[in-house]
Amino acid sequence: MLFIVRHGRTVANAAGLLQGRVDNPLDDEGQKQAGWIAKALGPVDRVISSPLQRALQTAELLGQIPRIDERWIELDYGEWDSRPVADITPDEWAAWRADPSFSPPGGESLIELDQRVAAACEEIISEAEELRVAVFTHVSPIKSTIAWALGVSEQISWRLNVAQAQITKIVIRDGRPVITAFNETAHLHKGGLG
Repeated sequence: MLFIVRHGRTVANAAGLLQGRVDNPLDDEGQKQAGWIAKALGPVDRVISSPLQRALQTAELLGQIPRIDERWIELDYGEWDSRPVADITPDEWAAWRADPSFSPPGGESLIELDQRVAAACEEIISEAEELRVAVFTHVSPIKSTIAWALGVSEQISWRLNVAQAQITKIVIRDGRPVITAFNETAHLHKGGLG
């Protein structure tokens, strides 16, 4: 089983800022969410994390030292990092949505993101067929993971919503990914009891 987990909340998340490679820690709510995630996941065999502290802090509550994998880092927003989402102009959004090879100034394209995340997924697929593997990452890599699991070449990032502190579950059957749950947040609404 492969668990793909979005980190808990940060101050930048709460403020509606784009948060790519900026390395913010969890805020108080994010720390609570991380605890609820740990309870919801239960024991896992392997923990993999983005190198950014918001993902690492969420992962560490499972009680294992996470294996850092740079491929799970958030999309590089370049000059747009830490900008309010509302400050991106309609023309900029339209250009980004129309072209998966578009990169924010100094940043990374969705095609580049999809390629690195697919490589990370392929590397752990056989391990996840036998073991419970939890990956702690960010919005954009989660969307890329869904595209990989579905085997779609079309860019689907703009058609998916990934909630804060969500859990996505992917079972590996006969070497192929099968999505069994996407964007689960019940553990947050039940205060970690779900």
